[in-house]
Amino acid sequence: MLAAVAEANKRGWPLNVAVVDSGGNLVIFARMDGAQLGSIAIAEHKVRAAAKYRRPTRIFEDAVQKGIVYITTLDDVIASRGGIPLIENGKIIGAIGCSGATGSQDEAVCTAGAGTINK
Repeated sequence: MLAAVAEANKRGWPLNVAVVDSGGNLVIFARMDGAQLGSIAIAEHKVRAAAKYRRPTRIFEDAVQKGIVYITTLDDVIASRGGIPLIENGKIIGAIGCSGATGSQDEAVCTAGAGTINK
């Protein structure tokens, strides 16, 4: 969480950042000053999808862009970048999700946060 918020601050992107455990339960949430209110629910949706499906939400966005739209019929899918599983010693321990900027910006901030754990 701290690394993600630091990255967002460095770039001047006010975001909402959520972290869940491996079961998709919220562990910590931060709403930066100026972050969009509507993005609170989106950050939580991204992080839960990343934990539930055990993959970055970018996978769903890429599928929709390739015309594989049935993916959107799966429960809890969000076809938007910014949700990344957290992996420690080869096991998924949770996920981090960001929202409030563009998809690529959300993903960059989540990647910074996940990079402190993912090995």
